[in-house]
Amino acid sequence: MRSLSPALALRSVLLSLLLVLGPGTLAAQEVALNPNRPQTYVVRPGDTLWGIAGRFLSDPSDWHKVWDANKDVANPNLIYPGDTLRLVEGRGGPRVRVERGKRVVKLSPRVQVEELEAPVPTIPIHVIAPFLSQPYVAQNDDIRRAPYVVGFVDERVAGGLRDSFYARGITDLNAVNYTVVRPGAPYTDPDTRETLGYEAAFVATAQVQRPGDPTKLVTTQSGTEVLEGDRLVPATNAEVRANFYPVPGPPGLIARIIAVLNGVSQIGQYNIVVLNRGARDGIKEGQIFHVYAGGEEHVDRIRARDDEWDRDWRSESFWSQEFWYGRARQDGWIEGQPSPSAPLPLHADVRKRSGAFVTPFEESGTAMVFRVFDRLSFALVMRAIRAMHVLDTLAAPSS
Repeated sequence: MRSLSPALALRSVLLSLLLVLGPGTLAAQEVALNPNRPQTYVVRPGDTLWGIAGRFLSDPSDWHKVWDANKDVANPNLIYPGDTLRLVEGRGGPRVRVERGKRVVKLSPRVQVEELEAPVPTIPIHVIAPFLSQPYVAQNDDIRRAPYVVGFVDERVAGGLRDSFYARGITDLNAVNYTVVRPGAPYTDPDTRETLGYEAAFVATAQVQRPGDPTKLVTTQSGTEVLEGDRLVPATNAEVRANFYPVPGPPGLIARIIAVLNGVSQIGQYNIVVLNRGARDGIKEGQIFHVYAGGEEHVDRIRARDDEWDRDWRSESFWSQEFWYGRARQDGWIEGQPSPSAPLPLHADVRKRSGAFVTPFEESGTAMVFRVFDRLSFALVMRAIRAMHVLDTLAAPSS
């Protein structure tokens, strides 16, 4: 079990108290309805589940509390264009029920029924599509020892779509398709200093044209220009998840934002953030977290200044500690030695009595995990109340 730093332990305790005891926080058990909610809503093409939830609820992450899933149909959590959603009041609180609409179907020559309407996605999939199937995270620094781009045909300095380039280090003669990535900085846990992975940003996909040393490849899909030093990893045919159902994250789990993709400094809606928790911590795709700012200890400079001004120098003895150090506290003794050849006598280790305070946690927004690695994960900011920043804290909403 990993030990927590004092700072993380303080943040964890304060955030736990906030979620459980704090008035006016997200710990409230009753679902807050949107004041402008409709009684019924007909699902339309282009809708998202998150957007529909926001029509009925003040906080869309509470959707799982009100959704009345029909256990008698396949995939009861899916909603389709043409379905009618109805808000009803019951003894257990408000519920949203679905009345299935008529879906367009076609009959193939073999009389196989196929649905033409796709279910409504939870989020705008196009926002996260580039981050679903590409590497983006290397589990260790072996990525720097992977095959690499050494040059381009026609003496170019960069390559784009359909351009050919040369690479060295390819030893697998059976591999034909590769993903070109650009190694970046390590992802580091801000509290434990553990290295959680390495950035491996997607550059392009490429296909072998001619084996050898160097191997000649051509780009088949381009995200950005291929440069010398970019690395190649064999392409995989892993199934890409096309939809998510939002559920609360693990109770009691505290996470931190350790990076934001695409280089923005202030994080807002539909930005993608990197969390310092992953599969080993119980993180799964579709889990919802609320983002908080606060929990940091700060010096109360006003109190420290007022304490200094309130001193009565005339009542203090010339030989007393208070005369020289005021109301500062003495933590011990230190020995000042600028150099071994010039020793100085012991000096008091005196520090100001500057009272500290801890900033309260304030909710900044909501994020949903959409891709999970072993030690970290990617989340999409679904709702932003105010700007978020790297090192902000995340915790699961009340279940």
